[in-house]
Amino acid sequence: MHTTYEFLVPLFVKHLSALKVLLEKGKAHATSTGISETELLNARLAPDMFPFVKQVQIACDTAKGAVARLSGAEAPKHEDTEVSFDELSARIDKALQFVQSVPAEKFADSDSRRVELSFFPGMHMTGFGYAQEYVLPNFFFHLTVAYGLLRAAGLSIGKADFMGGLPLQQN
Repeated sequence: MHTTYEFLVPLFVKHLSALKVLLEKGKAHATSTGISETELLNARLAPDMFPFVKQVQIACDTAKGAVARLSGAEAPKHEDTEVSFDELSARIDKALQFVQSVPAEKFADSDSRRVELSFFPGMHMTGFGYAQEYVLPNFFFHLTVAYGLLRAAGLSIGKADFMGGLPLQQN
């Protein structure tokens, strides 16, 4: 049986790294088409949804928040001030640095750890329930929306760009 660490941390690293590659492609697309970065960063799927920049920020925050809550570590605070692809890429780097800095041993009791979220006052989840029912769906939702916004803006990207590779092995 895998630990919460073994399940979550490699996924965060892989998919945040893939998101960073998408940001590089988004920046190149903006340069080659003359679209402003600001326009791409502020793109939304619907008027009441967060823009691209916020999708990336939330994906990063979800990963570092999950690692902090499940390990007992304190997550670094990152202000939401990014206004360019380079700044978003630096935010991903900071999130990756934190996620990878917490040792696996800190997750020893993570499945049964009590997790409380400020936006659900008076309620809690087990660490396992939090990871399964909140963290992963939230993380992948924001990654998917970010990918969709870039694709809708005309980037030539596909599912392989989103997936970031598969751990295939020879038969």
